[in-house]
Amino acid sequence: MRIYWRLSNLYFWFFALLGGLLPYWSLYLEGRGYTYLQIATLMATIQFTKIIAPSVWGYLGDRTGQRVRLVRFGAIFGSLFFAGVFMEPGYYGLLMVMLAFTFFWNAILPLYEVITLRALGTHKEKYGKVRLWGSVGFIGAVGVVGAVLEFVPIQSLPFLLLPVFIGIGVSAFLVPSERGERKPAEATDSLRAILAHPGVLAFFLMNFLLQVSHGAYYTFFSIHLEQHGYGKLSIGLLWSLGVIAEIVLFLVMHRLFRRFSVRHIVIGALVLTLVRWVLIAEVTDVVAVLIFAQCLHAASYGALHAVSVGFIQNAFGKDHHGQGQALYSGLTFGAGGALGAWLSGFLVEGGSTSLAFWGSAAVIVVAVLVTWRGLRLPPSSPEPG
Repeated sequence: MRIYWRLSNLYFWFFALLGGLLPYWSLYLEGRGYTYLQIATLMATIQFTKIIAPSVWGYLGDRTGQRVRLVRFGAIFGSLFFAGVFMEPGYYGLLMVMLAFTFFWNAILPLYEVITLRALGTHKEKYGKVRLWGSVGFIGAVGVVGAVLEFVPIQSLPFLLLPVFIGIGVSAFLVPSERGERKPAEATDSLRAILAHPGVLAFFLMNFLLQVSHGAYYTFFSIHLEQHGYGKLSIGLLWSLGVIAEIVLFLVMHRLFRRFSVRHIVIGALVLTLVRWVLIAEVTDVVAVLIFAQCLHAASYGALHAVSVGFIQNAFGKDHHGQGQALYSGLTFGAGGALGAWLSGFLVEGGSTSLAFWGSAAVIVVAVLVTWRGLRLPPSSPEPG
């Protein structure tokens, strides 16, 4: 039981920080007077550093075996660089602060996933209970920060995040130590063969387009809601609803795997994602419809992420599983998320937040076509689940 709480702690605080940033950071930047394109660029840094950070830190963790030390290193230096926000450095200074902070912050989770699974040993079935505390931290932070921001100005947001950074730092030093084991260099021929398979290429392209479509959501959803008269607490609750729907989906995902193929699940989830973006673009003022749209986060993130994790595990095998996950994170959440955030800034700057969500819907149409024509597992790989 003691190991369970020591592992859960860092997940709680790591995702609590995400819960304080994603819904409210764009509102903070808007309050500081930045243009929509500048907001999009600054928000894109959260995803942009994922292009290289998981590979760099994952490689160091594999080669040195010192993952716990690297997690502590990332927690400390990520917090120190974020402190630059309090200096009010201006747009370009804040851009440098965000790039440095997220480079170290994005180092933590990929390393910690490996640490957690190794610490659980033969009890890997308990991973879900450990990881669940990340969702609890996200929901808790969204609610608490949103409630406080109803009474204090949005410019207070960095100060509200200070306790979360302290929690991350303390919990990083509660992580159980592990024996450092170096990993020898691997041959790359089999990895190239996997990446060259048309089904794998379609998988990465689908996920890249999916994250491009999420750019408007992660960058301008809160601003979009505020423009339609929603308060900070309501905005936070709507963000939390999406995460709750995601948790419920994870609990029943194994049943979907039994009944449907990967290709069918992905196409169905993409169509529901298309519906979600259209509803957010056009029916934001109807609360019941917006609640339904947020519940569709179970499809646009939950189902597609669960399928993708299983696809990577099966397509890349144990020899290249880590590299496959790094590519998945970097090429999709990193490159796709950053490009989507940046492009949505142009659409909002030249049109409106609704136009940005229509752009997201258009991207999903392309993703559906890519999946329909190309998504297949390599012949030797079993279906996930």
